[in-house]
Amino acid sequence: MISAIVLAAGESRRMGRPKQMLAWQGKTLLRHVLDSLIDSAVDDIILVLGHEAEAIRKSLTDLQSSRIKVVINPDYKRGMASSLRRGLLALVPGSEAFLVLLADQPGIGPEIIDRLIRGFREADPKRGIVRPVYRGRPGHPVLIGVRYLQEALQLQGDVGARQILIDHPVDILEIEVDRDAVLKDIDTPEEYQKLI
Repeated sequence: MISAIVLAAGESRRMGRPKQMLAWQGKTLLRHVLDSLIDSAVDDIILVLGHEAEAIRKSLTDLQSSRIKVVINPDYKRGMASSLRRGLLALVPGSEAFLVLLADQPGIGPEIIDRLIRGFREADPKRGIVRPVYRGRPGHPVLIGVRYLQEALQLQGDVGARQILIDHPVDILEIEVDRDAVLKDIDTPEEYQKLI
């Protein structure tokens, strides 16, 4: 079983408003991410909310999927690691890996997610981490085997899962993809303007 953890709890300080709710191609950025997960081979989706949680939840009321579980992170001001921890604690027993996605990467389609899952399942068992690469540049999302779960639960601050990749470089399988969406996230009004 592969679980996805969508990190959507942040304050979007550089954007100045909740970027999870910004519109792109008729939907919010977060909705694009969730729709891609629903259309992928992911078995379980954990959506971690924090800042503006109720407004974001209301924006998703029409979303019908029994695979989505919403988790609230009251400690979202402590950084991305606190949201990742909340998501990890909500993993379904039996999950073999967790895919960490950012709520501001609407260009990640189900085909990229499915390639990462296939890579994880077909890889040498020593490779417990899979990430996409575009023209030699590593990107997101990252798929991490549960053998790193205890390590991930100890992360602090705003690093997300990056420290696990730094600590285990030989365990990483890189999957070349043909879309630069794996390199792009939307943090500032200027980046949002480029997207739209």
